[in-house]
Formats: sequence, structure tokens, C-alpha cells
Amino acid sequence: MTSLRTLLALVSAGLLLGGCVVVPVVREDGYDPGCQVWTRHMELQAVQLGMINGCNGPGCQAMVLVNLGVTAASAVISGSIVVVGNMAYWAERRVNCVPPGAPPAPLG
Repeated sequence: MTSLRTLLALVSAGLLLGGCVVVPVVREDGYDPGCQVWTRHMELQAVQLGMINGCNGPGCQAMVLVNLGVTAASAVISGSIVVVGNMAYWAERRVNCVPPGAPPAPLG
């Protein structure tokens, strides 16, 4: 039972004290005068949550492994969000692109 408590404490400390996560961010590209729309895209950004200072021994190794797992999981989830978001922005631009001088699309 003590080893389970120790493991949970190490995992909790690892999640709270160190590592980084990958998050999706939206960037404004600006106005596209050829299509008369504002364009955006998503990209990944790594964010450091904290630092592991003065750590050694098996507890530190467990904490580092947990941090690697959290970073990898956040990269996979955030990467999926970015792919879907960029596809949506691309489709939005294709649908809303009105070249100058073109008649508006019919409603129906």
C-alpha cells in the first residue's frame, strides 16, 4: 500500500511540477484582397509548465517518464485539433472566397 501511495505522489508531483504540454493556437494571417476574406490558421505551440530541479533517484526517473507521457498525449490530441481546425479554415475560405467583380452566389 505504501508503494502505491508513493507512486501516486510521484505521478501527481510530475504532473504538477514539471514538463511541458503542446497546445493549439489560432493565428490571424490577415486580409486576402483576392478573395475578400480574413484568413486564419492553427499551429502547435509547446508550453512549459514547470521545471524539475534537484531531482535524482528512481522517483525522479518516474516523474520524467510521466512527463514524457503527458507531453506525447497532449501533442497527439492537440495535433488532431490543429488538423481539423485547419481543414475547417480552408473550407471556410473556399466557401467565402468572392473574387473582386464576381457576382454573388445564388441562395438556394
